Formats: sequence, C-alpha cells, structure tokens
Amino acid sequence: MSVAGREDVGSLLRAWRQRRRLSQLDLACEADISTRHLSFLETGRSVPSREMLLHLAEQLEIPLRERNNLLIAAGYAPVFRERPLGDPALNAARKIIDLVLAGHEPYPALAVDRHWSLIASNRSVPLLIAGVDASLLEPPVNVLRLSLHPGGLAPRIANLAEWRSHLLTRLRRQIDVSADPVLAELFNELSGYPVSGGKKYESQTDYAGVAVPFQFASENGVLSFLSTTTVFGTPVDITLAELALESFFPANSATSDAMGRIALKGYGGPKLTRSS
Repeated sequence: MSVAGREDVGSLLRAWRQRRRLSQLDLACEADISTRHLSFLETGRSVPSREMLLHLAEQLEIPLRERNNLLIAAGYAPVFRERPLGDPALNAARKIIDLVLAGHEPYPALAVDRHWSLIASNRSVPLLIAGVDASLLEPPVNVLRLSLHPGGLAPRIANLAEWRSHLLTRLRRQIDVSADPVLAELFNELSGYPVSGGKKYESQTDYAGVAVPFQFASENGVLSFLSTTTVFGTPVDITLAELALESFFPANSATSDAMGRIALKGYGGPKLTRSS
C-alpha cells in the first residue's frame, strides 16, 4: 500500500516524515514550528490548515501527486492539476519537449513519465531498438522493460551489468521518494531478469553521477554514449513534474561519426507509439 493509501492526514504526515528518516524535532526545526504542534498534527489533536499542510509537504519534498492526497485527507480541495500531455493547456510544454528532442538528433533522446512509459522520442531512438521483441513495443512502451528484458536491448548492451545497476538503483530511489506501488512492482520484475548477453564491460571513468555510460553493440560497431537525465525545475502541473528527459550524448568521436552517417542515410526502425 502506498503512503497515500492511509485514511487520515495525521497518519499520512507521520508516514512521510518517517519515510524521510526525520524525527519530529528534525521536521519541526526545518518547518519552523514547535515539536508540540507537529505532534498534535500527527495524532489528530490539531487540524492543519491548508497552508500548513503545503508548508510541511514542501519541507518533506513530497511529490505533487501525494500533496494532493494530503489535502484531500484533510478535507481540502487539491491544488495541483493533472492533465494529459496532449491537453491543449500543455501545448506550449509539449512543443518545447518535442523541440528539445528533435534538437538532440542525430543522438537518441526520449521523454518518460513517472512509471517510465514512453511519452515522446526523437527519430534516432527507433534505430537502436530495431529487432527487439514486438511485444515490448506494444503501448504503453516501458523503457526500463525495453532496456533490460532479454528480448529487448539487453543482449546488445555491452556494459549490461553497469547499466542495469544504474537503472535499478535509480528506480529504487524513486520508490523511496514516491512510495509508488507500480514502481515497486516494476522493480521486482526487472530484478528478476537475467544479466546475460552483451560483452562484459565497465567504465573506468567516474562521471560523479552526472552521466552514466551506455555501450551499445550495433552493425556500426560499439556505440558509446553518456546518458543524462533532465527534469522540470518548478512545475505546478503533476504531469510536468513527473516527466523526465533522457538524452544520450556521444562519448567518443567514433560514435559521433557513426550517428552522423546513420542520419545521412535516413531514419528508420520500428514505429513507436507515444503515450498521451
């Protein structure tokens, strides 16, 4: 059960505080309120105002979706809207996303939602997924499953152990932050996939967590990329807050030249259906 599945707002606050490994004193100091007041809020002896709930949620770095659940549990209307990316109100954001992805060509780039479902991609992405099991391309396409499944990209990822470790660590961190049961189920599924296929390789370079090596065996040789993630800084819409852009940069001149030649030949590969 997710943290948001609890019934009263006091229990929700306490659960999120404990999830963040904070004592009542820690949170009270960060929120600039008394420990006594916080204790009363968690036990239900005091009813929090909407402003206080949002203030505490900010200190606890609670995802926007769960902040709405806090407000609802306290009897307030949610304040953060959630609209599909295809909603006319988000046209400007969608155009910017498409512009960023297209501008990254000839290198691969894609956008995913909170459950790692594909939202958008540029024309370079299908080039890398040619030949994968067709079932993995049925919408909604989950890019983690596509990457690590034995019928997906896994057999062609030269540094599979390193790449798999990065993705699972990142997914585990997302679960810790969001308490999302769908992500927990996905983590269990991916953890059960075998680490087989591909050449044994691990990067000898420390990128300080800014980028992660991705070595991909193709008909043009091993393509070496550095993967980076971009998120929106201060969105007030849940959909935008949960989006991430995954961009792959060439790690050497050989990869840059190969991707340039591929682009000159024309883009191809399987058609990817976007989630709305």
